[in-house]
Amino acid sequence: MTTLPPPGTKKFSNSSLEKKVYNLVESLAEYVPIVNDRNRLGFGLYKFLKGEGDQPNVLLKSLKIRIEGISEEELSAKISAGISDLKS
Repeated sequence: MTTLPPPGTKKFSNSSLEKKVYNLVESLAEYVPIVNDRNRLGFGLYKFLKGEGDQPNVLLKSLKIRIEGISEEELSAKISAGISDLKS
């Protein structure tokens, strides 16, 4: 029995909003150590920037993300500062 190779994935371009948001979240990996939590946070922030989701401080509470080494308010401030950099 053989195994088929996994399907190819198309990477986002570096200038896309998705890539910028997920890079922002990856830069916070020391505070959000679980990869799945970072993926959910990235998706939530992407939806927020598209006008469909909640603000970062609400997202951190509703997604129940495991945060280490920083308070929820400080992480929310870092995310908000990163988002303002993305918008400019």
